Amino acid sequence: MIFSSSFENIYLLLPLIGFVIGLFGTMLGGGGGFFFLPVLTLIIGVPAHTAVATSLAATLPIGLVGSWGHYRKGNIDTNTGALFGIAGIVGALLGARITNLISEPQLKILFGVYSILIAINMLVAGVRKYKEVEAQKSKAKLKAIRIGKGSFFGLTAGLIAGTFGTSGTAPIIAGLFSMRLPVKLVVGTSLLVVLVNTVFAVGAHFLMGSIDLTLIAFLTSGSVIGAFLGPRLFSKSKIGKSEKKVKYVYAAVVAAIGILMIVNR
Repeated sequence: MIFSSSFENIYLLLPLIGFVIGLFGTMLGGGGGFFFLPVLTLIIGVPAHTAVATSLAATLPIGLVGSWGHYRKGNIDTNTGALFGIAGIVGALLGARITNLISEPQLKILFGVYSILIAINMLVAGVRKYKEVEAQKSKAKLKAIRIGKGSFFGLTAGLIAGTFGTSGTAPIIAGLFSMRLPVKLVVGTSLLVVLVNTVFAVGAHFLMGSIDLTLIAFLTSGSVIGAFLGPRLFSKSKIGKSEKKVKYVYAAVVAAIGILMIVNR
């Protein structure tokens, strides 16, 4: 159901909040859905089901503008993005059904545990030294491994997006890092996959939640500007030898999110 709520003074904060989320979301490879949820529920006081659907809808412009910006800067691996996206569509549709079968505290605990596991995976992948024999694998085997990883992480990201109403960025980034892509390709490609997952998650949640057009208008008035600037600033940044440190930062953020979800269940 789509409706428009009446204006409240606190809504004037939403364009600024949206700008910050749009800016950093497109620089970190996420659509910002995870941050929209607590803003809507804790600050604005929006009911959970409305917050989930509205958060997903508000993420769409960020994903669209940010993905286009990263594509123009050459930061997207379209083949890998398509692999993750196709699996993510299936996950998003399944996740929306799972939502009605699990209580809110259970959802938070499961999401928290999963985030911590993803962070551990990212750390292990970052410190592991690949043996030379790995580089000598046949192209067919490497292709099979790539498809397997893309399908698994893409499906999981879709499940997260559909179940929790967030962008599912953590498994996407973990999967892309496991494929040993450069950080800039990870960020750009991740945003593209987030966009695909969000489109189908919004459609799946449409019948179960309520989308507030007023909140979306205020959020996106700032988030679109941030999403436009994010890829430009990111492309100008010099990562170079700091890629490994960036991976550790991602892992730390994902783990922190998981812990907070469990504590605040």
